[in-house]
Amino acid sequence: MKSLKRIALVAFTLGLFVSCSSVQVVSDYDKQADFNTYRSYAFYKTGIDKAQISDLDKKRILHAIETELSSRGFVKSDNPDVLISIFTKERERVDVYNNYGWGWGGFYNPYVWGPGWGWGWGNNVSTRTEGSLYIDVIDANKKELVWQGRGVGTLSNTKSIEKKEERIQEFVSQILKEYPPQTAVAVN
Repeated sequence: MKSLKRIALVAFTLGLFVSCSSVQVVSDYDKQADFNTYRSYAFYKTGIDKAQISDLDKKRILHAIETELSSRGFVKSDNPDVLISIFTKERERVDVYNNYGWGWGGFYNPYVWGPGWGWGWGNNVSTRTEGSLYIDVIDANKKELVWQGRGVGTLSNTKSIEKKEERIQEFVSQILKEYPPQTAVAVN
């Protein structure tokens, strides 16, 4: 019985860990944009400066974007095809879990010991920080937004710089998997 409880606890903990580490991604794009013509980029400093995160985290995000784009053949340029901008949001999320049900087990009081059954209820409350990272791709000639990706996930409050960089890389990688839009590429 104890080993079954341990297995259930381990499975629950792993499930919770996996669900907390995922990034939910959505993207939107301009159907008129020709994504096959975009090969060079530059960062849109005005937009990036407005992102309300530390300068160190901005550097980490921009480095992760550079890594992703260069792996796809994009080059950084003074005369770019697209401008890349970011912005962030974060919020505290409060989760309340109601626990109730029937059960049985042993009980003890000074006068009687024996098996019993009954029901109960209770609440568990947890809080976590949920963050959103938006990556915008702007046509440099038209000065119009042509693609936007958003990743939402739990932010880890870790002191480990390596883990923070890994989490940022995961956010950026998951978001940019949606770029370029598959339907836009399939048309050409």
